[in-house]
Amino acid sequence: MKKSKFLSLMLAVVMLMLVAAGCSDSNSEVSVGIVLPTKDEPRWVQDEQRFKDALKGTDYTTEILFSQGSSAKEKENVETLINKGIDVLIICPQDGDAAAAAVEAAKKDDITVIAYDRLITNTDAVDYYVTFDSLAVGAAQGQYLIDNAKGSNTPLYLYAGAASDNNAFLFFEGAWKVLQPKIADGTFKIANSSEAEALKDKAELSRDELSKIIGQVTTNWDANEAKNKAQTHLTAAKADLKGDVAILAPNDGTARSIADVFGSDSAVSSYLVTGQDAEKASIQYVIDGKQSMTVFKDVRTLVKDAMGMAVEILDEKKPETTGSYDNGNVEVKAKQTNVIVVNKDNVKKELIDSDYYKADDFTGLE
Repeated sequence: MKKSKFLSLMLAVVMLMLVAAGCSDSNSEVSVGIVLPTKDEPRWVQDEQRFKDALKGTDYTTEILFSQGSSAKEKENVETLINKGIDVLIICPQDGDAAAAAVEAAKKDDITVIAYDRLITNTDAVDYYVTFDSLAVGAAQGQYLIDNAKGSNTPLYLYAGAASDNNAFLFFEGAWKVLQPKIADGTFKIANSSEAEALKDKAELSRDELSKIIGQVTTNWDANEAKNKAQTHLTAAKADLKGDVAILAPNDGTARSIADVFGSDSAVSSYLVTGQDAEKASIQYVIDGKQSMTVFKDVRTLVKDAMGMAVEILDEKKPETTGSYDNGNVEVKAKQTNVIVVNKDNVKKELIDSDYYKADDFTGLE
């Protein structure tokens, strides 16, 4: 073989190898990295598939990792996605404060950060926040208790989410704003929080004041902790704090546990109990009269909003926002999704007719 032909052949081989390597690198890169809190709750597993479905029909790719309740694992997940060349990070933090370090690492690599469902706090490394209107969730829960309370001096049991979750503060703040006037006028009497009792005349609470109450009544979003707390409160409660009662429960998982405790106490004549997330088990409780209501946050819409924002960023467009939230460091631009109150009367319309659930998922549905 002539030297010139040999060199041409070798050049061609090298070019093919470079093209192949380029294709390999391209295929290994991920456009949108997503970090979710845990695989142990149905909500997040469902979100995983919804995120994948939301990206279908685009040229972009995604990888979804779970933190399993660990902020350290969460940071590791973010670093893994950074190394895969992501341009956008969607993250639902396990702990809003602890997640700051993870997203700051992403921002150093010029990655756009979208906080999903829960706000990441005390950092300027968050670009956007996609959320339900958390104040509206709490307000809806509080208003339901007001609208359905019996008479006056109704014992009011307060419960909250985790103190590490900024949403827990927003939910409680929203509820307090509507409940406080009805506490002040004697419609309700606080049954299980000395901190709330001390602040019952204040309609607007500071972060520190909210923290004091939440510190007393936190469930940490844990059903067992909620159950133990409810049992402790009912054991300590005198007769005038039983009878017909109202219960502010922060979400469906805790609502069911709390409802089981109150429902098994013969001195409790009736109870109203709030919830949120429209979990299947709680919808059955609503149908059976064991849980009064749930705030339906259609996560299909939230996922579409988050992924839609990511695609707009990848397409070099400016995402649409509807408000902002102070994360303790900056005002984070937000896209808010509406919420719906679901009770026994409208459960079929809102959850079955909208194809969120199937009718045969439940018994006793009218």
